[in-house]
Order: sequence, then C-alpha cells, then structure tokens
Amino acid sequence: MTQTPVRLGLIGTGRIGQVHAASIAAAPDAALAWVADPFVDGARGVAERFGGTATESAEELIAAGASGELDAVLIASPTPTHVDLIEASVRAGLPVLCEKPIDLDIARVDALRPLVQSSGVPVALGFNRRFDRDFAAVRDRVAAGEIGELEQLIIISRDPAAPPADYVKVSGGIFRDMTIHDFDMARFFLPDIVSVSATGTQAFDPGAREHGDFDTAVTTLRTASGAVVTIVNSRHSAIGYDQRLEAFGATGMLQVANAPTSLVSASTADAVDAKPAFGAFFLERYAQAYADELREFVKLVRGEASTSPTFEDGRAALILADAAQRSAAEGVAVAVAL
Repeated sequence: MTQTPVRLGLIGTGRIGQVHAASIAAAPDAALAWVADPFVDGARGVAERFGGTATESAEELIAAGASGELDAVLIASPTPTHVDLIEASVRAGLPVLCEKPIDLDIARVDALRPLVQSSGVPVALGFNRRFDRDFAAVRDRVAAGEIGELEQLIIISRDPAAPPADYVKVSGGIFRDMTIHDFDMARFFLPDIVSVSATGTQAFDPGAREHGDFDTAVTTLRTASGAVVTIVNSRHSAIGYDQRLEAFGATGMLQVANAPTSLVSASTADAVDAKPAFGAFFLERYAQAYADELREFVKLVRGEASTSPTFEDGRAALILADAAQRSAAEGVAVAVAL
C-alpha cells in the first residue's frame, strides 16, 4: 500500500538548502510543501523549481505546520538561527532535521536540551556522512568483528579550497565548522571518546590568519577502550575533495578510498594508469548520502525505526569541537564526558 508523501517545510534556500530541496523533489515518499527564506526571491525560486508555498517568514512556515499543513521541518538556515527554529518547531509538534551544528555555543544547546528530551518530538541532525554507503559498510563490518577489535581509526578530510574570509569570521572555526563532521564519524565508530588533543596551524590561508582560525589541523581522540582516532584536516587540497577513512583492527584493516569522477584510466608513453581527478566538492561526493539521509528522516517522521543522528549526537560533536579548539589553543589534552 502506497503511503502519502511526508510534507516538508524547508527553511533556508542557500547552497545546502537547494541540495535538500532537490533530494525532497526526487524522493517518492516526500514532498516540498513550504519554503521559507528572508531573501524571499530565493524561496520563490526553489518553490518554482521543486514545489511548495514560498514565504520570507520561518514563523509563517512553522505556523502552517502547527495548523496541519506540514508533517516536518528541515532547517538549512544559518547556524545562529538553528536553536530558535528547533525550539519553535518542537513546540509546534513538528519533527526536525537540522543542519550541523546545532549552535556555536554549547550553553545554548544545553538550554534547549530539556525541551527536546521531554517533548517526544524527533530532532535529527544533518550528519550526512553517516549515510555514505562506503563509510557505513566499513562501520557495519567493523561492528560485525571482521577485523577484530578496532584499534585505530584514521579520518582524512580536506576541502578543495579555503572558504572566503567573511565566512571564516562567522563559522566558529575549523573544528566547529569542518571537523565537526569528522567528530561525528569518529563517534559513529567509537562512541566512548574520553580525551581530545588537537593542533592547528595557519599554513596558507590569509582568512584564517585574519580571524584567528586554523587552515590545517590534526586531532587525536582517545577512547575508554584504548582505541585511537586520528583526524587530518586541511582547508585546501590540490588533488580535489579528499575524503578517506581507514579502520585498523587486531586481525585486519578496512579502507575507503577517494571517489573518482570516472573509472576510466589511461596509459601512454608518459604515464601508466593515469586516472581522472577526484570529485570537486561535497555536493558531488555525498549526493547519494543526502538522499539516504532524507529517507531515514522520513522514517523517523512516520514513527518507524530510523538511523537518523539525534540531537544528542549533535551536542556530543560540538563538545568534541570545543575541546579540540581549547586543546589547539592551549596545547593541552582535554578530557570530555559525552
């Protein structure tokens, strides 16, 4: 029996909002019903392409949900708006999928936490990399014991180019903005993290120097079980969007390599097995992951079993990001309790 599509309201129509709008339009079990953005032309443009009613007011969208016109809300607006929009949606009884991070200030997250915990309204976080099928396959195989006890996890994440300085200024820094995805991936494999050590440098990006951020960072996470996670980050990569993972265990190792743009290789007198470049950025690398993330959120809205990351996952990743920031600034290992 075919189920009625889940009616979603999208708040925010920037780059990531448009990714979500396209995923909703392509999903057989979801429909875009409302779109909100204070830059109303952006909302209208998305509504014209993918459907729904456009408004400049997130409050109007949430009110439409409270009156029965929506089943859930997807928040893809700037980070400083997340806490207020999650709170309003939860009070309206609307399940939420919110982009990371919940906020840049853990105190605001903790202030919202009791409402989320007591409401019974599902709140999911947009850690889409959990839904990358190769990363998820490695995690499942580790959990099944294929390589014995996990001893080391290495996560490499390098962006193609540094963001504009104006973005760096408001981003919360590399650990809260970029590494936070890797912190969640670390917890996906090893949730019992107890200590964070990080170092960062300003190797090449004037924007990082101007705003006191890092463009290059390495973070080490220690777990209660003795396993160690190493996260390698850079804000630039001449070889393309560099996304790799290695799980090393007592009896073997599992690896995820970079995704090529083509499987065709060329051999000539000048080079053997020359291969195409890696994907340009996250939109290409994680396109399927975004679609699978939406599928799991739809299940959550319907009350079905779902693997959507939770509000608590978002809080834990921010705690790790804060600890990494402190560690890099002070040169100390920081104990954490998640």
